[in-house]
Amino acid sequence: MTDPAPLDDSHELPSLAARVSGDTSLAAPLRSLIRRSPVSCRRGTSVREVLGTMDAQRIGSMVVVDDADSPVGVFTLHDVLSRVAVPQLDQQRPIDEVMTPSPATLRSEQPAHDAALVMASKGFGHIVVVDHGRLTGVLSERDLFALQRVGVVNLSRSIAGAPDVAALKRFGDDIHRLADQMLAQGASVEQLTQMIATLNDLMTRRVIALCLTEVGRVPRFTWLSFGSEGRHEQTLRTDQDNGIVFELDSGGSAEGVRRTLLPAARRINEALAECGFELCPGNIMASNPECCLSVDEWRQRFAQWIEQGTPDHLLKASIFFDFRTLWGDPAPAEALREFVMEKVPKNPRFRRQMAANALRAEPPLGLIQDFALSGTGDRAGTIDLKMNGTTPFVDGARILALTSGVRETNTLARLRGCAERKAIRPDEASAWCDAYAFVLLQRMRTHQAQQRAGRRPADNRLDPNDLNELDRRILKEAFRQARKLQSRLKLDYQLSL
Repeated sequence: MTDPAPLDDSHELPSLAARVSGDTSLAAPLRSLIRRSPVSCRRGTSVREVLGTMDAQRIGSMVVVDDADSPVGVFTLHDVLSRVAVPQLDQQRPIDEVMTPSPATLRSEQPAHDAALVMASKGFGHIVVVDHGRLTGVLSERDLFALQRVGVVNLSRSIAGAPDVAALKRFGDDIHRLADQMLAQGASVEQLTQMIATLNDLMTRRVIALCLTEVGRVPRFTWLSFGSEGRHEQTLRTDQDNGIVFELDSGGSAEGVRRTLLPAARRINEALAECGFELCPGNIMASNPECCLSVDEWRQRFAQWIEQGTPDHLLKASIFFDFRTLWGDPAPAEALREFVMEKVPKNPRFRRQMAANALRAEPPLGLIQDFALSGTGDRAGTIDLKMNGTTPFVDGARILALTSGVRETNTLARLRGCAERKAIRPDEASAWCDAYAFVLLQRMRTHQAQQRAGRRPADNRLDPNDLNELDRRILKEAFRQARKLQSRLKLDYQLSL
C-alpha cells in the first residue's frame, strides 16, 4: 500500500471536528427539534380543565407558567395516574397541587445531547425548553430520539427501579446496544462516553442501594470511582476501579469503621461483577482495605505519593487522582480534591516526575512508514490505541490540570480548562481535544468491530491497514498532536528530548 502524503501543519485536523462531533440529531440545537407551539396554563387552573386541554390537544404534558411565561411546574400523563386517578383527587383542585414544581429546563440553543443526559440521569420523560427564561417548547423522549430509536428514558427508569441485582444484569447489554446505535448514528465520542458513564453510574448506584439493603446498616461512606470511570471516559464496560472514603466521628477508630464497611464493599464489588463490571485485576476496589480509608488516611496516602514520588507512587497517582464521587456525601471527596490541588503545585519535584511519567507511552509514529507497529502473534503489525493512543493525552492533560488548578477529571474538560486559565493556547487545546476524541472514537469502533467478529475479550489493537486512507491520515495527525503535547511537557519541565 502506498503511504499517503503527510498532512500539512497548517491544516491541523481539517475535517476532524466535523467527523467527531458532526451535525447529528444529538448535536442539533433543541429549538430545531420542537415540532409545535407549547401548550401551557396558569397557576390556579383546575385539574379538570388541564386534563380536558391535554385530551383535546393530544399532548402528554402541560407546562404551568407564571405571568411572565416562565415555567414553574409540569404535569404529565404519568402524574394523572399517580396523583389524580389513584388517590381520587377532586378534579376541581388547582393544578399547583399535583404538578411537579421546578421542572428541568434547558435553553433552546443547547444541543439535544444535553437533554438526553438529563433524561438518562433523572429519568425525566419531558424537558421544558426556554428562551431567555420564557417557555419555548416541550420535548419528549420520542421527539429527542426519533432518529436514534433509543429508549434511554425507559432504560434509566428500569435501572433505577430494578428490584434486585439479578434484574440489573440484562441492562448492561442494553447499554451496549444503545452505544452501538449512537455510534452508528454518528454521535460524537464525547456524547457517547458521557451517556455510557451516566448509565453506568445509575447501574452502580442501584447496585450499592440494593446491596446495602441486603447487608443492613453500615457507617456512612462515600463511594469513589477512579481511572476511566472517574474521568467519565468509559468506552463500554471496563473493569472496576473504585474505593471508599469515610469520615470519623469524634473518638472513632478508622480500623473499626473499615472492619464494618469491608463486607458491604465486598458484596457491592461482587454484585457489580455480576452486572458485567469485571473485578479489577490490580485489586483497586473498595473491598481492598488499602482502598477503604478515612479522609485523613487518604490524605496521608496522597501526601506520601506526592512527597516520595516512586515509580509505584506515580502509577497509583495516575489512577487515584482521577477520582470523583459516585455515591454518598460528596464533601469528603471534595476535601481530598482540595488537598491534592493545594499539594501538587507546591511540589515541583513531583510535577516533574509526573511529566516524565507522561512521556513513557510514545505515540506510534514511524520514521519511514506512517505508524510504528507492534504486537505479537495474531496481533503483530498493530498499534495499541489505548497505551500509545489515548494515554499520552490523558496523562498530559492530568499534569497540566493539576499544575494549573483545573479541578476537572475529564480529559477534554481538563484541556479546555487549561486554555481558559491561559496555561495553554486555545488553538493547542482545540487541536489536542480533537485529536484525543478521534483516537478514542477509533478505539470504540475497534471494540465494536472485534465484538461483532466474536473476539472475546476485545482489545485495543488496530491494524492501520483496516482503515480507509482518510482515517489513516487523520489518525496519523492525531498521533502527531499527542507528540506535540508531550513536547510541551518536555519543554515546560526541561526534560531530555
